[in-house]
Amino acid sequence: MSNLKTILQAKDLKLGYRKGPKETVVAENISFELKTGELTCLLGPNGVGKSTVLKAIHGQNPPLEGSLLFEGKPLSSFDQTDLARKISVVLTEKITSANLTVGQLVALGRTPHTGWLGRLNPTDKEIVENAIKATNTEYLHDRRLSELSDGQLQKVMIARALAQDGELMILDEPTAHLDLVNRYEIMHLLRQIAQTRNKAILVVTHDLDIALETADQFWIMQCGAPLITGLPEELVLQDKIDQLLQSDQLYFSLVSGKVQIKAPSPSIDVKGPAHLIQWVNSALKKKNISTQTLNRHFSIQILEAPLRYEVTDSSGKTMHSSLTEMIEHIQKSKSSII
Repeated sequence: MSNLKTILQAKDLKLGYRKGPKETVVAENISFELKTGELTCLLGPNGVGKSTVLKAIHGQNPPLEGSLLFEGKPLSSFDQTDLARKISVVLTEKITSANLTVGQLVALGRTPHTGWLGRLNPTDKEIVENAIKATNTEYLHDRRLSELSDGQLQKVMIARALAQDGELMILDEPTAHLDLVNRYEIMHLLRQIAQTRNKAILVVTHDLDIALETADQFWIMQCGAPLITGLPEELVLQDKIDQLLQSDQLYFSLVSGKVQIKAPSPSIDVKGPAHLIQWVNSALKKKNISTQTLNRHFSIQILEAPLRYEVTDSSGKTMHSSLTEMIEHIQKSKSSII
């Protein structure tokens, strides 16, 4: 495990834009710490100011008020060249230089160190190759960007940021537009890089499920409220995850670990292994099947090896080999009343 060190610290930031004497405040009461060796996920609804936070951190849009320290020094004391060597950013914009090879793109990560001439010394070349290796993209080394899938391109972009060799990496929705497998791969890759390369990594994401599995720290933004920070599991136990939900009909379930809609319980007696009961109850809830909606009482016993479902009601017992078959049976018997 790497030694954790605070690399970035913010206190009471007010963020927004200033045009002449006029200020437009986007977010305020923003305080946080970023530590090396940790993956931090920033979550919040669209329009809450997440991008403004990122712009402040990489020096593009200075805070209106508050202190922002990098390595114990005011961020404003660093010039853009210094920041480029210390902070790498992966945004959501598509790469337009599609004819570049993977190796050439990753080598561009050394630009803050080499200048625009891009002459790589042996150390630069070693850093580039190590970045490609760390992201498991060696097999793509000579492929052109136009030939890559979205998932492959995202890994290559992370390799370029890693080749920049700063202490902090910032990624704006790196899993957007990726399929499920690539989303998991990218987030687990970032966690691995944070731990093995001792980087502080900040990711803006809407993928709550994957963030809960991979993040060391959560930052939760909500309109008109201070930034909430802490261990993801701590925030779950404190019911803070619900702050992400803008609908009164939704809640974060401590049992399932997922966002669910508030709906009446199926109120059905379902027996069997606990890990199977929740999926049967989920299917019943979607079909609006309960003792109230059917005006009858029945129970379900889940049996294994092979998986099957025994339904008991006033007319007796029936056995079903699939969940679909069982639900169809129950729905057909709607008019039957005890």
